[in-house]
Amino acid sequence: MSTESSDLLARIRLVLVETSHPGNIGAAARALKTMGLSRLELVAPRQPPDAETLARAAGADDLIARAGIHPDLPSALAGCRLVIGASARLRSIEWPLLEPPACAQYLLEEAREGDVALVLGRERSGLTNAELARCHYLVHIPTNPDYSSLNVAAAAQVLAYEIRRHWREQGNAPALASRDAREDLATAEELEGLHTHLAETLEIIGFSDPEQSRKLLMRLRRLFNRARPDRVELNILRGILNAAQGRKSPERFARRHATQSNPEGSPPCSSD
Repeated sequence: MSTESSDLLARIRLVLVETSHPGNIGAAARALKTMGLSRLELVAPRQPPDAETLARAAGADDLIARAGIHPDLPSALAGCRLVIGASARLRSIEWPLLEPPACAQYLLEEAREGDVALVLGRERSGLTNAELARCHYLVHIPTNPDYSSLNVAAAAQVLAYEIRRHWREQGNAPALASRDAREDLATAEELEGLHTHLAETLEIIGFSDPEQSRKLLMRLRRLFNRARPDRVELNILRGILNAAQGRKSPERFARRHATQSNPEGSPPCSSD
């Protein structure tokens, strides 16, 4: 494998949200290391890594030692250009849904340009709708519908295996073109800034009631996740929002045009 190909795996982070059992953290770390992955991020674990974590890690202690511990999901996703969340159930608002092979392919393609994340939720309840709204896609492991319960570490193993399988195939094939190879795509935290700004603006201009607009805001998140704006486009959108809030006056264009037509600042000549 080339150094470039190996770098792809180093750009893929597994994010575990509010894990209840420290042993699951260790088992997930073991699942990652056996497949050549090395990035583990923990969001507000109910219990910090302990002796049981290290025992279940079975030699993946280095991943535990390097794992970031974050107070919330946005900080764990900082710098990521693509976020895929695992979901065991369908949601009321349809979200782009992938199976594990396609999930692995998307992650590897996007990792050519920067960091990406795979997010797994709580053992009992998974990810909340608000957390899933931060994801560009959802991945669903097609389990037995009569017994669909899948341990979080087992899910991590399935997904890590698919990533490694596709990575090995890429090592013997020409590099695939990314579905969106732009290097300047807005990151997760930049998109979150847009969504916060958008929600604020919709309330200010009287378009939405903050108490009744959750589904509207979720649909707008889906729209921008699908569009995947770059940083220039994001700045344009936020400039429009600033103008809608009255932070920019149309008079500035009149002043600019007046200055351009009369650069010396002298009064215009009279016609008589």
